[in-house]
Amino acid sequence: AIAIAKEPGVIFTTFGDAMRVPGSQTSLLDAKAAGADVRMVYSPLDALKMAKKNPERHVVFLALGFETTAPSTALTILQAAKDGVENFSAFCNHITIIPALKAMLDSPDLKLDGFVGPGHVSTVIGTRCYEFVPREYGKPIVVTGFEPLDVLQSVYMIIKQIVEGRAEVENQYPRAVARDGNQKALEALFEVFEPRDYFEWRGLGSIPHSGMKLRQKYAAFDAELKFSVPGLRIADPKACQCGEILKGVKKPWECKVFGTACTPETPIGSCMVSSEGACAAYYNFGRLSKIAERSAKSA
Repeated sequence: AIAIAKEPGVIFTTFGDAMRVPGSQTSLLDAKAAGADVRMVYSPLDALKMAKKNPERHVVFLALGFETTAPSTALTILQAAKDGVENFSAFCNHITIIPALKAMLDSPDLKLDGFVGPGHVSTVIGTRCYEFVPREYGKPIVVTGFEPLDVLQSVYMIIKQIVEGRAEVENQYPRAVARDGNQKALEALFEVFEPRDYFEWRGLGSIPHSGMKLRQKYAAFDAELKFSVPGLRIADPKACQCGEILKGVKKPWECKVFGTACTPETPIGSCMVSSEGACAAYYNFGRLSKIAERSAKSA
């Protein structure tokens, strides 16, 4: 992404959170400070509008996120094709939840008893696709809303399943999530994207078929092809323990760099980058007591 952003004539756009993510050597925010034209947008349609207003420049949108954000990218690509916009492309790094969930469940060191299912992703993909979790792995999963009471009720529902010896998919968020998801959004995804052979995840390694790329018919809008992006594999920072945190092996405050080298302002791992990440949540709502507890144990 940073290599593309540094290309002459390029306006590189992305969401605000992504600008702080550390790459192999630097971040997009650092690249911007060094002179690259990197701009924050709130949606891919903002990037498309920017391309129309700047026909002499090539606008690249860094497409990130799960099935929650992928439909908006797909619809933007379809709109760009319809409007014949030639100076717009997407650098696609969209990911899919189910292969990642399977990879975690197959991990021998998994320490999770159940799953709080992601509400926003599930509005798109529905709840049916999670049915393999209780069937094949015997773990309960409850698709959850975002209000405090939603989360509390979902935790209660998971514990209730465990106590009663059940493992099922339950939907705590029926006001927004249907069993079969959003068919219009899914149609847009299947029209524009196809699975990658593999995708490299921070903390989890390479997971087959867990990433999306543009189909050949939309290659004209594929920044990966336009700029000959190499298949760079970036090793996780050695001090970062996001993989163990995601799998429940460690708590965020047990990571040696939590609250010191790794903060929301200077994130090292994916769990700290997003405000929704586990490490960011612990940092914002209880870091002082946990850091003190960690220091006392190491003393």
